[in-house]
Amino acid sequence: MIIKKIGFIGAGNMSYAIIGGLLKAKLTLPENIVVSNRSPQKLERFQKEFGITVAKDSKELARQVDFLVMAVKPNVFDEVAKDILPDLKKDVVIISIAAGKSIEAMETIFGKDKKIVRTMPNTPSLANEGMSALCSNENVTGDEMSEVEQIFNSFGKSQRVSESMFHSVIGVAGSSPAYVFMFIEAMADAAVVSGMPRDQAYAFASQAVYGAAKLVMETGIHPGELKDMVCSPGGTTIEAVVALEKNGFRGAVIEGVNACIAKSIAMENNDFTSKTTAKKSSFKT
Repeated sequence: MIIKKIGFIGAGNMSYAIIGGLLKAKLTLPENIVVSNRSPQKLERFQKEFGITVAKDSKELARQVDFLVMAVKPNVFDEVAKDILPDLKKDVVIISIAAGKSIEAMETIFGKDKKIVRTMPNTPSLANEGMSALCSNENVTGDEMSEVEQIFNSFGKSQRVSESMFHSVIGVAGSSPAYVFMFIEAMADAAVVSGMPRDQAYAFASQAVYGAAKLVMETGIHPGELKDMVCSPGGTTIEAVVALEKNGFRGAVIEGVNACIAKSIAMENNDFTSKTTAKKSSFKT
């Protein structure tokens, strides 16, 4: 059990997912979780559902927590960070889930002596099936990173990666649920065209995607090999695969992920133009 206090600045969907995971996994008690937010309605919902503590403001929260999750939008991140800086508890571990905020950029606000963890979870965290990337600066200890890993594993899976890989993570995991939702919708539309009721079409398409992903993860078999196992000679599946390839299926997916990665790089460069971020931050193992 994590005894230390964990604070969340921001009461959005990701805070909801993380808190739900923490409590479900029994990593901490509700009284060890503190949340602040500008919306009283959101705080009331969190307090009522989870029984957690509500802070009157972010500065009060910063004075009492050992792990501080910055769950705010990138466009207000700097403002919030500067506001709480004088009130940060000594040795607090700052965890950011904001896209486009490099460790070096955060160090310019919080200070190079602060313990900073950069993360990138995704929306399936809301269903306890998230995939999160984690990296930290040199000030975070191995034990602290293990605790952070526990936190993020409580609502899915996580892996530690070098910060230079974060743009790829955003393309292949952070934003990719949107591509998968489009794929499910398109498959369901095709089934509706053939006469299947829409609710039923979504159920079949969603379960097929979920089951296929689970098969890849649990068997460790290469996706191409699993695809070949389904494609009987002269059968229906290979006919569909050929049609998809003719329409540039894989090429379109690759182009989409690459476009996402390029946008992520552009966002980070606009926020902080240094090209030495990956060299100056460390990857804790």
